[in-house]
Amino acid sequence: MQAGLLIFQGDWRCAAEMTLQEMVNRAASRYSDRKAVWFDECNDKPPTFYTYATVVELAMELTAFLQKHCDQQGKCEIGLYCYPGINLPSWILGILQVPAAYSPIDPDAPPMLSTYFMKKSNLQYILVENDKINKFRMSHVGWFDCSSSTIEHIGLTLFQMSLSNSDLNSQADDVKSKYEPLKALDNSQPGYTICPDQTEVKTSEGGYMDVGQKYSLAYVLHTSGTTGIPKIVRVPHKCIVPNIQHLKSIFEITQDDMLFLASPLTFDPSVVELFIALTSGASVLIVPNTIKMMPVELSAALFHHHHVTVLQATPTLLRRFGAHIIKSRVLSANTSLRVLALGGEAFPVLNLLKSWKHKENKTSIFNLYGITEVSSWATCYKIPEEVFSADFRTDFPIPLGSPLLGTKVEVRDTNGSAVLEGEGQIFIVSHLIYKKMIFSCVGGEERICFLDAEITVPLGTMRETGDFVRVQDAKLFFVGRKDNQIKRHGKRFNIECLQQAAEDLCQVEACAVIWYRQEKLILFVVPKDDLEERETLKELQKRLPAHAVPDELVLIKALPLTPHGKVDISELNKIYQNRLNSRRRDSKLSGAEELWERLQYLWKSVLGLLGESTGIPKDAVFLYSGGDSLKALRFYDEIEMLVGKAVPGLLEVILSRSIEDVYRHILKILFPVEDQLMNDDNVVKRKLSGNSGEDFHGKYIKLESERGLEVASGLISSIALSRGNKFFSVNCTKSFMQPNNTVQVGVELLQQPSFLHLVTPSVMNSHAQEYEMENRILTLTNKANKTDCCSVQQIHADCSHVTMAELALCIRWKSNTRKCVDASPLVVIPSTEGVSASVYVGSHSHAMQAIDLDLGEIKWEQNLGDRIESSACVSKCGNFIVVGCYDGLVYVLQSSNGEIHWTFGTEDTVKSSAVVDPSSGLVYIGSHDQHVYALDIYKKACVWKLHCEGGAVFSSPCLSSFPHHLYVATLGGLLLAVNPMFHAAIYR
Repeated sequence: MQAGLLIFQGDWRCAAEMTLQEMVNRAASRYSDRKAVWFDECNDKPPTFYTYATVVELAMELTAFLQKHCDQQGKCEIGLYCYPGINLPSWILGILQVPAAYSPIDPDAPPMLSTYFMKKSNLQYILVENDKINKFRMSHVGWFDCSSSTIEHIGLTLFQMSLSNSDLNSQADDVKSKYEPLKALDNSQPGYTICPDQTEVKTSEGGYMDVGQKYSLAYVLHTSGTTGIPKIVRVPHKCIVPNIQHLKSIFEITQDDMLFLASPLTFDPSVVELFIALTSGASVLIVPNTIKMMPVELSAALFHHHHVTVLQATPTLLRRFGAHIIKSRVLSANTSLRVLALGGEAFPVLNLLKSWKHKENKTSIFNLYGITEVSSWATCYKIPEEVFSADFRTDFPIPLGSPLLGTKVEVRDTNGSAVLEGEGQIFIVSHLIYKKMIFSCVGGEERICFLDAEITVPLGTMRETGDFVRVQDAKLFFVGRKDNQIKRHGKRFNIECLQQAAEDLCQVEACAVIWYRQEKLILFVVPKDDLEERETLKELQKRLPAHAVPDELVLIKALPLTPHGKVDISELNKIYQNRLNSRRRDSKLSGAEELWERLQYLWKSVLGLLGESTGIPKDAVFLYSGGDSLKALRFYDEIEMLVGKAVPGLLEVILSRSIEDVYRHILKILFPVEDQLMNDDNVVKRKLSGNSGEDFHGKYIKLESERGLEVASGLISSIALSRGNKFFSVNCTKSFMQPNNTVQVGVELLQQPSFLHLVTPSVMNSHAQEYEMENRILTLTNKANKTDCCSVQQIHADCSHVTMAELALCIRWKSNTRKCVDASPLVVIPSTEGVSASVYVGSHSHAMQAIDLDLGEIKWEQNLGDRIESSACVSKCGNFIVVGCYDGLVYVLQSSNGEIHWTFGTEDTVKSSAVVDPSSGLVYIGSHDQHVYALDIYKKACVWKLHCEGGAVFSSPCLSSFPHHLYVATLGGLLLAVNPMFHAAIYR
């Protein structure tokens, strides 16, 4: 312990610093005649093998060739474009002996991603397997020149970089633009950075690792890019060798072992699999990638033909075998498997593992944990044999275990403080500077990788993992990934909790969870035998809080995998999207009668009443029939899926009225003719014919003016309509700012607030007169030569041919904000010809949207740091939109494209809506930190702030011109009248 910091650290027992190739050559000198590598195509051909002597001989030939043709000035990195085969170990060893670092390139990866990797890695040379040359050239046309020299007998061709930096930079930018949105989506939890490559540095001894140190690197990989832009990871020998040495000891590897190369070369556990075997005199088995996708063929090769003794795999890859094969071959009583090491994903729940393992099985099972950024594995835990006994408790949690050689693990909370008990995030450090800790250690300061453009890394650099654990009794228990934390129905939880609960059910063989479009929680299940969906959901409801119960359960035959053997989340999203599309195609309703029948079925299904034979009474209310708000949301989603379209106002009807009312509400949207026939109070609606000759049910109020708007230099002339029907003219001429210019529409008077200069709404016509918004509200004409108010009677007289029955509101368009909208929309109508009006609105999805008023198309969308309840306002100049956010920031966004111009930080949530002072242009806004602020958004400065004497400022400030006062109300019950100019003078 040091200063209360809980640190888990591995002992350093490495007798001497060696490189990977030196360790292999040492083993080859002792076991030259033993079989080093087997390759089995799993067809009619017999498997082939190389002895250690052959592997080393072929490697030396490749080394000589590369030394002759590659410029070795500085560090040397050589790409390897191939599939796994009999020559693979020789190729890797040949590159290492140059000495150079090898950089595996997956032939099946998207060419754009491969190009990005090669550019970022600055690879000058690529070795391509001969039968993959055409594939390589087609994927990278014009990017490389073929070297004049080849080594045909070991099947490789050397290519040299020829593409210009500008071309490659363009390709790299394409990849960056593709992955950058993923990074932005992750920025959902304050207190943590997005990507695990962010570092916190401790340099108490002042040492550094230098990537330019000659011959120091062993290999170069890139991360998958699933949580952001792919990162390049350069791994020195000093970083990976401790993993090899320690795991050899833990697994008790001997020359009699057979290890399987389960991981692809682009996944760093492959390094462990290869070199644990080749540095011990053991054998490594390699099979084609296609065989890895065939459980029966793969299990036969591993456990019947080659008697594999050590298997390192992801839990998902193990599950792909299926329960029957796992029980009968992998973990059977007479299996050849001596060691099963699972890592890369959350460890399976103990109950599932016990169901797989035969009671007489002697396989040792290990839980491995680590991240690519610190070179493969960081911790290891051997599952005690007693936990598999029949009477041992099934809820026993599996810890991550002890740190491996040269590794230190720390757990910290959101503030960066050490966590001694409770939950926090794992940080991995390779710098061992402490002498007295929970696990004693000495030395070993250099297990450090280089990320992206890092050239030197201070000893003690800390890597954030993005993984959360629970610390209990000095042990670490995995909770879940940071990027798998979601907030649902106001509750934050990790979706791994749902996955673990589902895995624990006896009828579930494998499962995975997705947070579909940040809206629906979907559980995918590979079932055992017969699985009742309804019973499974009921069982999950017993084990999980309401906010963690899935919206839907989807049965699939097998989980899709990434090339690294992990669950492919993007593929699961596609599966569910296809399912939705199919349901929409199949959900066509024939009429009102079928709608009533399907509605009753959904009602019973959501409330768990499918077993009841009686019908639903017409006056049944959802909340009184066993429903709650969460089930109401699910019922709502199911109905919209059934009808294939949105049903506005449906959720309110579900929550407050009967099933018959729900039915009638849907009927009006779906079958309006049938609804009219069923409605005794129906009023026949007559059509109006517009000037254009087109028939429609209603028109909007068209307000005309012949006068133009003068635009000040650099300012946008426009009109803003905010909540409360308040018009705010921005940079309009004085001729339109008379207080008597109002218009009565129906019985509502659109009046100017006393602090705003108003223009008559007829000015809107300078922009809007060319728009014919059909199916909206009644169109009236205000004569251009009239400047006085139009009375209700005058309007009625001008439109005597229009009856009140003909007034109708119809939906012209709608925009999906993805979550609740508590903010009021802001409408800004520019005076410039040809520039469309915009609606600005934020939602709980963190998104601020600008929507074309006429077309309903999203002009831009900007994701802010948290929920948005604040209504936006437009700046005096018209160039900016100002809005508050739950993350405590006031955002100033460019109205044209949504880019952030400035952010101002308060000390708490900002729900208040801003108001603009038309005289000074200052923006006034309140915060839950009990202050109101005056902001100069042009100078990016706070002019003054005022403590409101108790109570958060949730309300929106209001301005008056005479007197010039700002009115602010607080949740503490106070109403303050503030002189903004006086406070500006005081603040200065």
